[in-house]
Amino acid sequence: MSALATEGLRQRQDYTHRFNARAGRHGWLRLTPAYSVKIVEEIIAQHTRPRRILDPFSGTATTALSAAYHGHEGISTDINPFLVWLGSVKLARYSSAALASAKAAGTRVMDAMSSDAVEPVETPHIHNIERWWSTSALAFLRKLKAGIDSESEQLSPERDLLLVAFCRTLIGLSNASFSHQSMSFKNANQLCIPFGGDMEQRFRDDLHFVLEGANNNPKGSGEIVFGDARNLAQIVDGPFDLIVTSPPYANRMSYIRELRPYMYWLGFLSSGRHAGELDWSAIGGTWGVATSRLIGWETPKDSFAHPLLTDSLRKIAHDDNRNGALLAKYVAKYFNDMREHIVSLLSLVRKGSELHYIVGNSSFYGVLLSVEKIYAAIFEDLGFEEVQCSAIRKRNSKKELFEFDVSARWPG
Repeated sequence: MSALATEGLRQRQDYTHRFNARAGRHGWLRLTPAYSVKIVEEIIAQHTRPRRILDPFSGTATTALSAAYHGHEGISTDINPFLVWLGSVKLARYSSAALASAKAAGTRVMDAMSSDAVEPVETPHIHNIERWWSTSALAFLRKLKAGIDSESEQLSPERDLLLVAFCRTLIGLSNASFSHQSMSFKNANQLCIPFGGDMEQRFRDDLHFVLEGANNNPKGSGEIVFGDARNLAQIVDGPFDLIVTSPPYANRMSYIRELRPYMYWLGFLSSGRHAGELDWSAIGGTWGVATSRLIGWETPKDSFAHPLLTDSLRKIAHDDNRNGALLAKYVAKYFNDMREHIVSLLSLVRKGSELHYIVGNSSFYGVLLSVEKIYAAIFEDLGFEEVQCSAIRKRNSKKELFEFDVSARWPG
């Protein structure tokens, strides 16, 4: 191997190591599947010259982080304010003084809790909260959050870092299980919740972990912008050289539902109604009030039509399928929203720019929804070239479900 190739390999390994400290399999918060991180890393690592890279569906900021660690400018958008906050914290640069201050604040928090110097915060209004945490874990978290609020300044880097550690601790102490695609709760025989000093040590360990990751500042820059991906031109400035994203999947999974423990504890949600409203504003959201809104939704006359989509909608809506008509509306709205998003992207892409959409196909009542082929048809309809669908991995035990990289290039 040549000296140049060896140096290139060393740099990629260094970028990957530092990136993983904040976002990889063992990243700050376990909200992004490891395979998604790996795919994004592989795509971005192919680009050696500085690029402006956009992710219209930020999630936990995987794309923006990877871009920044490889020396690019990464811009992401998201309609969820919690994810905008989390991504911004993960992308921020931290001085040694800020890290030392956060460590000292963590010590003060523990001291305040031990001396009962803080009054516990109010219990979050999460429905069936007893399913999430034992009585002792809930009491500990209420005092811990109060300690963080009292021993750090609002909007300071120290508080942001303490709150990320708090998020890791609260999910670590929960009865939730993330061993598969969606979330579930452990049964009584599976619970092994630590008590007393063990919970305090968990937070200390989580804070240490977060501060270690925050010490690895990226080479490039990144930004997370709040806004709707269907109106990109109103919230970000182009042009962009590369778009890498994993949009919401067409599988009726609510991302608000998955994120609600963090969002309630940190004040981003106040009620189930609030959660449903936010889910309705997002693409693919059908949780709570969003479901009743979907019942009254009608397909616009100028919506995207394709034989593959039309046939799938007809089969899903069959009278033999309970709630088939409602789920057909969900699929129709999903693709209507995604096409609106891609149209909004057209004014922001540079000539010759490259797109990668990481998506998964889905199944409704045994009807295979070829999501990747419908995305490809939308890209082709809007004038993109070199459209390809590359299978990446199986999604689960169902043999027909896969992840795909739907890639394309804008002419020029």
